[in-house]
Amino acid sequence: MTCGGVVPELLFVGGPVYLGGGVITSDPVAVCDGRIRLGAETRADEVIDLRGRMLLPGFQDAHIHAVFGGIELGQCYLGRARTVEACLESLAEYAAANPYRTWIVGSGWCATALRDNTEVGELLDSVVPDRPVYLLSKDREQAWANGMALELAKIDRWLPDPAGGRIDRRPDGAPTGVLEDSAVDLVARLVPELSEAEQLAGLLRAQRMLHELGITGWQDALLGSSGGQSDPGEIYLLAAAAGTLTARVNGALCWDPDRGSEQLGELIARRERLQRGRLQARAVKISPCAAASRSAAPSAAVWRRGVLGADTVGLSQIVTMLDAHDFQVHFHEHDDRAVRECLDAVEAAWKINGDRGNRHHLARLGVVHPDDAERFAAMGAVASMQLSRVGYDPHVDEATMPLLGTQHAASPYPFAELRDSGALLAASSDWPVRSADPLHGIHVAVNRVAQRGVGRTLLEQYRISLADAIDAYTAGSSYVNHADCTGRIANGCYADLVVLDRNPFDYPDVEIADAQVEMTLVEGEIVYAAEGR
Repeated sequence: MTCGGVVPELLFVGGPVYLGGGVITSDPVAVCDGRIRLGAETRADEVIDLRGRMLLPGFQDAHIHAVFGGIELGQCYLGRARTVEACLESLAEYAAANPYRTWIVGSGWCATALRDNTEVGELLDSVVPDRPVYLLSKDREQAWANGMALELAKIDRWLPDPAGGRIDRRPDGAPTGVLEDSAVDLVARLVPELSEAEQLAGLLRAQRMLHELGITGWQDALLGSSGGQSDPGEIYLLAAAAGTLTARVNGALCWDPDRGSEQLGELIARRERLQRGRLQARAVKISPCAAASRSAAPSAAVWRRGVLGADTVGLSQIVTMLDAHDFQVHFHEHDDRAVRECLDAVEAAWKINGDRGNRHHLARLGVVHPDDAERFAAMGAVASMQLSRVGYDPHVDEATMPLLGTQHAASPYPFAELRDSGALLAASSDWPVRSADPLHGIHVAVNRVAQRGVGRTLLEQYRISLADAIDAYTAGSSYVNHADCTGRIANGCYADLVVLDRNPFDYPDVEIADAQVEMTLVEGEIVYAAEGR
């Protein structure tokens, strides 16, 4: 096949090509005007010899917070620290390197780093006593604050806990410096707003990192304000207008739980405004049920309700209305009751509106009742899986399983069961909460272990194959993201591609995470190339 008599810009030869669906070929792949042509091309402006390396469709993420993550990478990042001592060392280094910042803001610490909650505020004060410090946890459900930040927020022994939150206290009632859930906002609202330039730099910082991981597109799961940070929608629009947004982005607008159907017109207007180049905002995010709470009773059936503030009937009405106006609903949920309620709402919309092809998806799937697994395929709902969550780590035994109880403990993250029921699987990371690396997520989903294929497995009967996991991170997520003509290597598809340093199908499953991305392309443009490629 030729490119209409035009010499292709690129030609990939000499290596395995993963077309999708488990199919691998060795045929040359040409790129003509940003699109793929398969066939017997023998010349091009540039011929790339794969030398046995694998060419795949570009990875896509169905649930990510790219702008927030990119901003945090430029702040006091604690994601690599595993102990309180390491966190304090990173904090001291950042504070010393940024003497003119009026606030020290950061994120990424893990709850397992804490030995004693009562020490936190004093420990932070020992490092930074003269500026307020505000550090979000990795899961964004807690924050550390030093004495100056607590004082500015007027948090003392007499301040009651806010609704839906908790101020951790010493026996005498004094705050420890640990804030949970909505109590985080008591300090977050005081953090100085970032400039437009700082936010744009955060987006571009994240985009560079994601391209290095082979990611060519994503669904930003929160186009709205959160945790003291501004709405990233306008930042995406700025990048799209400037031509610096190289990734394909579908944004999820926020449903305000404190309002009703009167917000529909605003959502439609924002969808139209945020349509430019590779940017679109076709989704609306709804949170019908929160994840397992530290204060919840030990049963999935009684986990605390989330921020929707509506019963099942109310949820169905909202979803039916959004579906009728061709919004994709991005359900942010976790437990089996929420999954059922979401599927009930999608079913209600189908009965009234018919199938409008809006590709509703249930993100961060955790526990799915066996009776609901087959409902995904029946109603065209997508199972959007956070692949990196399914590896075993001690936190599973310490926190997750006790909250689930024995009745539910055998069914977290049943990816294989969903696949076998005919559900379309999509993949996501929830970065910066979890690693954005697709190869890490694929490794964990295939091996059901936390890292590098070693250690205890988590419910290995729910393992999926390497091909299944790759398809979820390519074709599945591109479908969810409404990024049509991507996610597979086929004639006429956009040349959104990734080159790995190996063919992972030739290696043991326990070595999947050892693969490295060597090149990433979006519409035929090389947006990342490893040194010495």
